[in-house]
Amino acid sequence: MNADVLLKVEQLRKHYVSPQRWLSKPKPPVQAVDDVSFTVARGETLALVGESGCGKTTTAKSVMRLVEPTSGSVKLDGEELVGLSPGEMRLRRRELQIIFQDPYASLNPRLSAGDIVAEPLKNFGMRSGAERRERVQWLFAKVGLRPEAAKKYPHEFSGGQRQRLGIARALALNPKLIVCDEPVSALDVSVQAQVVNLLMDLQAELGIAYLFVAHDLAVVRHISHRVAVMYLGRIVEVADRDTLFSAPRHPYTEILLSAVPVPNPRTPARRILLQGDPPSPANPPSGCRFHTRCPLAQAVCKEQTPALTERPSGSVGGQWVACHFR
Repeated sequence: MNADVLLKVEQLRKHYVSPQRWLSKPKPPVQAVDDVSFTVARGETLALVGESGCGKTTTAKSVMRLVEPTSGSVKLDGEELVGLSPGEMRLRRRELQIIFQDPYASLNPRLSAGDIVAEPLKNFGMRSGAERRERVQWLFAKVGLRPEAAKKYPHEFSGGQRQRLGIARALALNPKLIVCDEPVSALDVSVQAQVVNLLMDLQAELGIAYLFVAHDLAVVRHISHRVAVMYLGRIVEVADRDTLFSAPRHPYTEILLSAVPVPNPRTPARRILLQGDPPSPANPPSGCRFHTRCPLAQAVCKEQTPALTERPSGSVGGQWVACHFR
């Protein structure tokens, strides 16, 4: 394993099996994530993007083992996480934390803000009471919260402050990787910018890596180093940020980028309309999963699944595309 690679995910799958009712036919499993592979380097931000329901959050939660993968490999610093017992996985959570989408639902309303941030420290027996209080004050300062806020409860904070509290909790154990599950989508636009800039500042100072799940491409362009595009449970393109936004190869990536609003109304917008509805992940199309909506689709797309292969590119990490014609 490359020394610079912190997280390595290979052939990850998560299929949900519906319970069978009496005298009814068994339903096919929902292939939420199917054969997903990627890496995250130390101190890097890899963004997972795609339309709602494509499997971004399921991928992130499978990496965290918050949902159990059906199959595949997830290695953190060379150690396999899939198959670890709950006790063994608990120890690895010091290095692997998550920031949830809803900052209110992810916080215990019965605990004060200081107790919420101190809870990971207490659970792992890392510090005495005085040391925990000192660490909490340091974390509050890092995320831009006042020291006296430690006595408040989650309902007394604004949405942006609650998300800062969630970030402080994720930082408590000095993790190597933080999974960010759409951490700014529930916030106002002005607050989004503040939280994104905070995450970038923390990364520059502490060397944390992020797996950043998002559907807002403007946010992704600002924070990410590399971008992986998902469609119907599979990754269809991976490239560094500048290459992907300036020269996308996969037809689905082109369509996604064409939907981004143009801030200057005098700039001509090239919109590509996506035809049809997304297929069901319980019954995905054969071959390329995008062929039912792709303007370039031909017979081979229906018959053969394109592999995610590297294409000629000027970028350092290369540009990987799953398409027969791109």
